[in-house]
Amino acid sequence: MDPRYQRVELNDGHFMPVLGFGTYAPPEVPRNRVVEVTKLAIEAGFRHIDSAYIYNNEEQVGLAIRSKIADGSVKREDIFYTSKLWCTFRRPELVQSALESSLKKLQLDYVDLYLIHFPVALKPGEDLLPKDENGKVIFDTVDLCATWEVECHPYLNQSKLLDFCKSKDIVLVAHSALGTQRHELWVDQSSPVLLEDSVLCAMAKKHKRSPALIALRYQLQRGVVVLAKSYNEQRIRENVRVSEFQLSSADMKVLDGLNRNFRYVALDYLAGHPNYPFSDEY
Repeated sequence: MDPRYQRVELNDGHFMPVLGFGTYAPPEVPRNRVVEVTKLAIEAGFRHIDSAYIYNNEEQVGLAIRSKIADGSVKREDIFYTSKLWCTFRRPELVQSALESSLKKLQLDYVDLYLIHFPVALKPGEDLLPKDENGKVIFDTVDLCATWEVECHPYLNQSKLLDFCKSKDIVLVAHSALGTQRHELWVDQSSPVLLEDSVLCAMAKKHKRSPALIALRYQLQRGVVVLAKSYNEQRIRENVRVSEFQLSSADMKVLDGLNRNFRYVALDYLAGHPNYPFSDEY
């Protein structure tokens, strides 16, 4: 099935495409390149676009989306756009203005999903949403319990967290699904390269696919929404072909065996925070 039409229902009744395009790029990547690759992604078939305030590219991503709407390639309702609330705007009175700032940069009327970015400082049940004098939430663009976006790949398959999410009707979204861009700001340069893993490469050869497609297909068959990040035109067009083949149950078991609870984006500089999330069993 064409990935543009494969969607998963969220617990609020909305639908999210199961394959998403991640737009983060290191600061040295020219901003105009963001426009080019986002347009390429939409042309290739991506309908789920993931960005954030802190990526510093929402103006460019919005321009790309609007240009593809303008040329008739898509309608606004065809695109599922995710933005994220950065840490410095978590006080309830700042949330709405932060969202409006993203909308102004995007020049879009709404976002489809608004996530709390790196919620390491939150206490369970903490309420961030501004309310009126009657205690009613002023705006409803945030659904804190619809999705969780976490690092997830064959080296960190998050099986226990995935089971928990399924039990609570929460959709798990995988970022860094291909092993990250390995930028020195975030990733230990001595860490293993996921897409060079011998087991993954052998399976790719068996299926006559790329290791990246095997890693993406693995997530989809587990019920995980997966973000594929690339600034390479050929790989963008290749990644959207993830629905053209199936992994067997034996293949899935082999890939499950690659898990080593290895995290590329460990945020070590936050390790001393009392609510640092990666010390927990999940």
